[in-house]
Amino acid sequence: MTLSIIVAIAKNFAIGKKNELLYHLPSDMKRFKQTTLEHTVIMGKNTFASFPKRPLPNRRNIVLALPHEVPADKEGAVWVNSLQQALDLCKSEEEVFIIGGAYVYSQTLPLADRLYLTIVDDEPEGADAFFPVIDFSQWQETFREDHPADEKNEKPFSFVNLDRKPQPKRKTRKRI
Repeated sequence: MTLSIIVAIAKNFAIGKKNELLYHLPSDMKRFKQTTLEHTVIMGKNTFASFPKRPLPNRRNIVLALPHEVPADKEGAVWVNSLQQALDLCKSEEEVFIIGGAYVYSQTLPLADRLYLTIVDDEPEGADAFFPVIDFSQWQETFREDHPADEKNEKPFSFVNLDRKPQPKRKTRKRI
């Protein structure tokens, strides 16, 4: 399984404010939909609650929540109590997407194989949710597409895909 993260981030790693996205970028929404369609998406309960239409259609929605936070009406999603439980449900899948929020991103970045970033050329004030800082030395850029601001997209942005670089294997000592 390839564990992928998909996220729109500002230059200062801001991703949200008051449980809402910072930017209205139709091109980003289109990319998100095309990339995640027919795949499993894993998210926290607040991200799930922020969608106007739940669950996201044509995707298996897995929501992380504490046991007492699981609603009686699960709204068509699979609710789990741990990241490990969510990943165990996806073992046979080719690619699974982590779609937020900040806490879920912080837990999964060390495990991720691929990042689908929309990097917005902005540093918004008042953001209260941030993506963890990326150590770019651990990643290799495999795709980049730059977009200027236009009548539909309020800020300039870039689509950037990163794959984790292979880690060198440690030499093991032979025991005598």
